[in-house]
Amino acid sequence: MGDRVVLAMSGGVDSSAAAVLLHEQGYDVVGLFMRSGESEAACSVKPAGLLPIAAPHRQGCCSAEDAADARRVADRMGIPFHALNFRDEFRRIKDYFADEYLAGRTPNPCVQCNNWLKFGKLWEFARQIDARFIATGHYAQTAVQPDGTWALLAGADNNKDQSYVLFGIQRALLPSILFPVGSSEKPEIRRLAREAGLRVADKKDSYEICFVPDQDHTGFLRSFRGPQDTAGEFVDLQGHVLGQHDGYERFTIGQRKGLGLAFGEPRFVVRIDPQSKQVVLGRHADLAVTSIQIHQTNWLIDLPQSAFSCEVKVRYRQRSESCQVLPGNDGTACIEMQSPIFGVAPGQAAVFYDGRRVLGGGWIR
Repeated sequence: MGDRVVLAMSGGVDSSAAAVLLHEQGYDVVGLFMRSGESEAACSVKPAGLLPIAAPHRQGCCSAEDAADARRVADRMGIPFHALNFRDEFRRIKDYFADEYLAGRTPNPCVQCNNWLKFGKLWEFARQIDARFIATGHYAQTAVQPDGTWALLAGADNNKDQSYVLFGIQRALLPSILFPVGSSEKPEIRRLAREAGLRVADKKDSYEICFVPDQDHTGFLRSFRGPQDTAGEFVDLQGHVLGQHDGYERFTIGQRKGLGLAFGEPRFVVRIDPQSKQVVLGRHADLAVTSIQIHQTNWLIDLPQSAFSCEVKVRYRQRSESCQVLPGNDGTACIEMQSPIFGVAPGQAAVFYDGRRVLGGGWIR
């Protein structure tokens, strides 16, 4: 057997194919399913122990059904499989999600899940069982650069690249992380899983936040935190009242649909003020931004000492745009865009690229 690697197995096709690839490459693979949702209530939970697989109970990518799929893959590959209780840690992600929306910002729980769980607790578990590597089914890559440093790179499949949500990985961990599917395109991965006889080969990808059923984040917030006094006014940029809304947490910067108001031309959410509970509406041109402030930066290169040019993404599915970055010494940075960019939402991540290499990123203020 080769080096031991702990693989985060979600029950989806990507992590299942990663198990096949790692096994074929001779690694000593240990599968780990991270129990983190409300389905824990149906289980006999031991505070810090390994859990049995519960009866099927659908809940996003963290359901017992997904756990059962992951276990079947592990059994077929003949690799050890564990389901570990991360419910308490996952509560931290839910709190973050609720806090951000109630502060008028737009959270990105997938980034924090990667930071705190998949590349935090996963690594802690790996060290406990003397594993040299951790692995996931993300479409991203790592590689040694000519100067001997390790880099995080975009996945080979541009349509599936997930490097944006990985910017928060600790730089020191890069040599210990494997992304087995990152050098392949999605159709190849499905074909690989099919040839390996895995029934998840044609399983649909999950695009939902696993603790937000039907993408109803407002319903989740009101269930998780109880009724909130967040109703207020729609106003224009001059402060004129345009109508009423039943909760500012229902909106995000750049939103056009679902406002519940009719105008002679499209109107967009350009600002959210949680203090006054006002949602400010404007035209598309009013969304234009040329300067962005970020904080809590994480650099995957040596911290630049002066301004430098690169590209930046401010949303997962948006294309990268040219900019100049001036890093601060206090975890902040100022981004000056080469051309105006639209729909910049406080609370989202700004991630820097040099070609396909991820340089780092931070959270938009």
